[in-house]
Amino acid sequence: MKKKKLNLRDLKPDSDNGHNHNDGHNHGNQPNNFKACIPAIVSFTMLIIGIAFDYFKVPFFKDWLRIIWYVVAYVPVGLPVVKEGWVSIKKGDVFTEFFLMSIATIGAFIIGEYPEGVAVMLFYAVGELFQNAAVHRAKGNIKALLDVRPKEANVFREGSYKSISPERVEIGEKIQIRVGEKIPLDGILLSEKAFLNTAALTGESKPDSVNKKSKVYAGSINLENVIEVEVTSKFEDSSIARILDLVQNATARKSKTELFIRKFARIYTPIVVFLAIGVALLPYFFVDDYIFREWLYRALIFLVISCPCALVISIPLGYFGGLGAASKNGILFKGASFLDAMTKINTLVMDKTGTVTKGVFKIKSIKTFNWDEKEFMNYLMAIEEQSTHPIAKAILEYPQETNKFQANKVSEVAGKGLKGMVNGKEILIGNKALMESNSIEVPNEIESIVESIVLVAIDTFFAGYVVIADELKEDAKKTISSLHQVGIKKIMMLSGDKDSITQQVAKNLNIEMAKGGLLPEDKLREVEVLKKNPENKIAFIGDGINDAPVLAASDVGIAMGGLGSDVAIETADVIIQTDQPSKVVRAIKISRSTRQIVWQNIILAFGVKAIVLILGAGGLATMWEAVFADVGVALLAILNAVRLQKIVWK
Repeated sequence: MKKKKLNLRDLKPDSDNGHNHNDGHNHGNQPNNFKACIPAIVSFTMLIIGIAFDYFKVPFFKDWLRIIWYVVAYVPVGLPVVKEGWVSIKKGDVFTEFFLMSIATIGAFIIGEYPEGVAVMLFYAVGELFQNAAVHRAKGNIKALLDVRPKEANVFREGSYKSISPERVEIGEKIQIRVGEKIPLDGILLSEKAFLNTAALTGESKPDSVNKKSKVYAGSINLENVIEVEVTSKFEDSSIARILDLVQNATARKSKTELFIRKFARIYTPIVVFLAIGVALLPYFFVDDYIFREWLYRALIFLVISCPCALVISIPLGYFGGLGAASKNGILFKGASFLDAMTKINTLVMDKTGTVTKGVFKIKSIKTFNWDEKEFMNYLMAIEEQSTHPIAKAILEYPQETNKFQANKVSEVAGKGLKGMVNGKEILIGNKALMESNSIEVPNEIESIVESIVLVAIDTFFAGYVVIADELKEDAKKTISSLHQVGIKKIMMLSGDKDSITQQVAKNLNIEMAKGGLLPEDKLREVEVLKKNPENKIAFIGDGINDAPVLAASDVGIAMGGLGSDVAIETADVIIQTDQPSKVVRAIKISRSTRQIVWQNIILAFGVKAIVLILGAGGLATMWEAVFADVGVALLAILNAVRLQKIVWK
């Protein structure tokens, strides 16, 4: 799949000008590559040697040799920045950080401050390397988390199945998927039947029984028998591939803070240039012993200090640190803007199936009438072994004795259940309609049961029932409590499942408001009602195609499951990769910490620069202090942003 590489400069305001930042700093995918460090190492070595020669007043190190030495030291780190500044000017964007750095350092050379000129560019290059490493680490965390796609596909070629990369499979080829494997590519089922776990794709609790020539989707898990599929779309068009593509472009959606700083820098930079000109020339009219070289030096210091590197690095890097921290915790934000939006959420609306429940059936309770439970279950399981229905799967998970019964003459009663013979006894299993059609009386207590129920009759007498329910996720109840603790004032559950089941789940989780039996448009209508109150900042959590309209309408749409439906993943702003609802609480905490660190970096950058600017204009700071004020603040901001990835979130 052709991926868009993230260029480090894309994190900066200047990226919007369409610059091709091929500046020699190696902003590729190998930031720790020794090759990327060579320019800085060469410049640093020559700078140290030059300063030592100056300090010890080495006889041959003077005049033209000294100038050549420092020019050679300057070129590896300075030339890429000067070139970048020139490219920007040709495209009509004069006042960039590259322009500031270039005129400040070239000016330092003009007045003979060679070591300072080299040092400014050297520390800038080192800052770039640190920044690149921090971004690569955060980005690597995201990609490692998301790259859970099948690594191989068994494709039929030259008379046999061969295991190859899914990217190399062509449309129209036949692939084989073994039991328990994920389908690697979208296609048409060639086998007679398949039983697939499609919960992540559809949001339905029941696994899907698919017949021959039906469409199957990448990400579905094959539950029974080896199946064959004809591929209908290439790998890069699959849902998993699209997620990875979204990761590559996660920083494209900038936060409001980033947008503000970008606009600010556009105004700030030209003002700084004209102020520096003023620092160099205006004292001529007010100072008696005006010396141009001295005031030019102050102006150059002013330029270096005022360079917006720390701001344009620290803010997007802070958000990128947040994206990386979230990814390490199984949470994918599609952009910095959604980190910001998550900090404001006070109302949470959620789906039920696949969000707070596991989306799979489990036996909840067993009730027998004049039968031993294990013997009763042996009769029931003997019949259910002949069925592929999801409820049958749940019943067959019951711990079975070794002397299990055998069934024969098993047949399906359309829309009602199954009947068959076990140990010479006639067994009926199914719903109330099946019992009534065979004149079998059932107890009134089943009317109050809201979950799915399997009724059993043995030799024309009612023998008992089994209650099957979708199981709550382990962290569901704790999630609701934690959401209240982090300031979520209103929690609401909307589900397409029966209202009675939805209300029961909501009661178990202490959710105040719940509505069931809703179509997608009903869910959307409920969220639109909440949005009429401007104080409500709404996040919706769901999965599957049916939740897409509400995900789009919410302030923040959160999709459960890294392999959720194509539409849900495309529509959602945040993806919880691990299917744990508690990660939503973690997402809120990470987003708030990210915003806090971003503002710490903004205050740090402005504070230090203001102090050193005043000192520089007054002649109390040298070029070295200017370098450390600029690059030092940038490095501190980078370390502060990286700190997000070190925090252990609970």
